[in-house]
Amino acid sequence: MLSFRDIEAARVRVRDSLFLTPCAESQTLSRLTGARVWLKLENLQMTGSFKERGAANRLATLGPDERAAGVITASAGNHGQALAYHGARLSLSVKVVMPEGTPLNKVQATRGFGAEVVLAGATYDDAAEHAARLRAADGRVYVHPFDDELVMAGQGTIGLELLEQNPYVEAVVVPIGGGGLAAGLAVAIKETNPRIKVYGVQTAALPSMARALEAGHPVVVPSAKTIADGIAVKRAGARTLEVVRRYVDDIALVDEEEIAEAILVLLEREKTVAEGAGAVGLAALLARRLPVDGKRVAVVLSGGNIDVNVVSRIIERGLVKTGRLARTRVVVPDVAGALAGVTRAVAAAGANIVEIRHDRAFAEAALGETVIELCLETRGFDHIAEVHAELAKVGVRPVEQGRESNR
Repeated sequence: MLSFRDIEAARVRVRDSLFLTPCAESQTLSRLTGARVWLKLENLQMTGSFKERGAANRLATLGPDERAAGVITASAGNHGQALAYHGARLSLSVKVVMPEGTPLNKVQATRGFGAEVVLAGATYDDAAEHAARLRAADGRVYVHPFDDELVMAGQGTIGLELLEQNPYVEAVVVPIGGGGLAAGLAVAIKETNPRIKVYGVQTAALPSMARALEAGHPVVVPSAKTIADGIAVKRAGARTLEVVRRYVDDIALVDEEEIAEAILVLLEREKTVAEGAGAVGLAALLARRLPVDGKRVAVVLSGGNIDVNVVSRIIERGLVKTGRLARTRVVVPDVAGALAGVTRAVAAAGANIVEIRHDRAFAEAALGETVIELCLETRGFDHIAEVHAELAKVGVRPVEQGRESNR
């Protein structure tokens, strides 16, 4: 089993190859969660995630024949980027197998760091099976993303840094996919101070480690789509399970909306970009899933490699949920000046029109009427009500409200 000594040895190997990432206190997140919150910002590593630690440690232990053969791995994105980056640093040949649906930014970044990328399968597990076949054919060294003690030891160096940066921390919250990060960090924390709680967080869509703990052995959970693609693992590791069972105090599950909210909070309040997998720890705190009220809590923000298109959708959904983006449909007489009356009412309420659309042919309006659909920037649900009141003053009543402005 992974030992504290393994993690100390890993730190010596990787010390000069990685950034010492900040562990920053957030008064804003502390107010929102009821705990005293620090963020361990692993999204600031060169490739945007904690995965560099395990990759750098594993590559540093390769012998001459292994270095000549090159390495291969399967990855949902971050591990592949980390292996590609540190492989290039060491002049190693790297091949990475990724699921076909891997976000384009992660595929391009991995290729940009010099790796050969192969897209295969619908899930990480499919990609791993394909990588195993390729490895048997070309003799490369397989570097597992999580179920490898040298990889786990590299990830555990985060725990050593946390204890130095915040020696009075009372709990650490860490994302779990296959379990390499949680296992390594938990050994580093618990073997130093067993009173510190270590909590894992998984997406409810793919709770592979939680189900493995219940069953007593790794199990395969059904495939599912999740915004937390970096921890979308159907089967937890056997080695990681052994460590997690011994050292991790509990695992919380969060849903997709909670993860999206955490990403938006980090972006808007902390000016920090997190991918879905990186934000699950904060999601658990915001949803009050962990017993940490009033405690000093370090949250590992494990990565920031998120597709900008996903960020855009999250921002828009967040604006809708908070009443800062509203859709209103009104029926008006199809005569000159009707639209001007609507826009004057919106302006009087202090809202901004983002988009406007007329519908004469397909809307359920009487002959001689037209439906106008407005997309508005507003300050919240009370402001939306003010807009409706101004529209009522000019004889216009919103109808068939979209879900955005229903409460």
